[in-house]
Amino acid sequence: MRDAVLDRFHDRQKDHTPPMLDPARNVWRIERADRLSVIVDADRYFGVAREAFLQARKRIMLVGWDFDARIRLVGSTGMTEGPETVGDFLYWLIQRNPELELYLLRWDVGAVKAAFRGSTMFTVLKWMRHPRIHVKLDGHHPTASSHHQKIVSIDDCLAFCGGIDMTAERWDTRAHRDDDPGRRLPGSGKPYKPWHDATTAITGPAAAALGELCRDRWHLAAGHTLTPVEGGGSCWPASLDPTFENVDLGIARSQPEMPGEAAVTEVEALFLDQIKAAKRHIYCESQYFASRRIAEAIAARLDEPDGPEIVIVNPLTAQGWLEPLAMDTARARLVETLRRRDRHDRFRLYHPFTRGGTAIYCHAKITIIDDTQLRIGSANINNRSLRLDTECDVVLDAERHPDAGLENRILATRHDLMAEHLDVAPERVAQLMEQTGSLIETIERLRGPGRSLRPYEVPDLDGIQKWLADNEVLDPEGPGEMFEATTQRGLFRGRLRKRG
Repeated sequence: MRDAVLDRFHDRQKDHTPPMLDPARNVWRIERADRLSVIVDADRYFGVAREAFLQARKRIMLVGWDFDARIRLVGSTGMTEGPETVGDFLYWLIQRNPELELYLLRWDVGAVKAAFRGSTMFTVLKWMRHPRIHVKLDGHHPTASSHHQKIVSIDDCLAFCGGIDMTAERWDTRAHRDDDPGRRLPGSGKPYKPWHDATTAITGPAAAALGELCRDRWHLAAGHTLTPVEGGGSCWPASLDPTFENVDLGIARSQPEMPGEAAVTEVEALFLDQIKAAKRHIYCESQYFASRRIAEAIAARLDEPDGPEIVIVNPLTAQGWLEPLAMDTARARLVETLRRRDRHDRFRLYHPFTRGGTAIYCHAKITIIDDTQLRIGSANINNRSLRLDTECDVVLDAERHPDAGLENRILATRHDLMAEHLDVAPERVAQLMEQTGSLIETIERLRGPGRSLRPYEVPDLDGIQKWLADNEVLDPEGPGEMFEATTQRGLFRGRLRKRG
């Protein structure tokens, strides 16, 4: 595999092929990560975050879509010192360290719902009276847009970036047990669905860049400029093993067009470039599959006789009452169209289930291309994430390190994720992949009843659902489409409609 990476690197040099990560097109910055760890599921994340917060010296920044002060910030490995709930714990940290400041930035519309969550409102009001705790609601977005990034920055030294908010219904272990007592809503104690998610921990200049991104967002939302935190410290959690060390990391963003501000579409450009660059396999986990642009790029690769296999892991259905109408209906229409194009049988969409047959909600946002690229962030495969909401993904490209042998660790990450969904050891996945060379055949051999992956089945759609999907009424491609005539937009503009 290392030789294959070297060959691709030299081929790019000979053909003058531009590098995958391009700050002029698909990433904001490329910075060195001294350490990078892939963290799967919130049980591990919450435990590691608590450990990292305890080491904070000057500043903690929480930038997210949602926040619930009542959740237990603990992992299965045990709680360290301090209160159990995240709200009390962070307040306790500020009280014990007179140099520490806390900045919480969250989406403003979502905060309306949060105001009715038990004690959360009282915790935030208590925080707002503290001189070193700063709470702002991010309203710097167009109508119907949302601030969707999920970043934690500690002293500009350590950053967490991925898909996990510190809110309710996120905690779960990788076992995704059917009756886990820890999977209950704060306050009511009502059980919630099994939940699969992922994030990253990062140190070095890449963490400092993510800290800068948080400060920039704070400036836009609050009108207040924050300076960088000077001086380094011991910020890596001792219990966390790095997955990679000393690697270049790209940072890609989405940001909608605003008066005086151009749209940022790095997330979309990176998705399209990655799909185009794939040689053998595209493995993707996403909360949604509803983007026409991404589907068109996939369709182009499915037309090729020797194009890559494409496997997408999605939840069985979206949450809420509006989202299933928009996201699930769009998914059905896109998948049905792609299946008709898939003459070489290289496209699959699966759902994860528990041993007892309960659907696991896949909230992770992960893309792995061959053995060369690993991407984790907040962006889903839907129109909102590409052009309407604010997003942030990080991406590692092994071809930037042709002599480092990173491909085995990228493959190990993919095998580990597949093993979790298929309820087998990662070694078994790796063994079958070595034998078959096929993502689809490996999954088909390993999947079965109970804890496993199940193929997506296209539902019957009534006329209203079809109209909603075709016109992208609830998932516009950008602020300009919010009030655009529906005849000018829709899922099947361009290649999919013309050739489907």
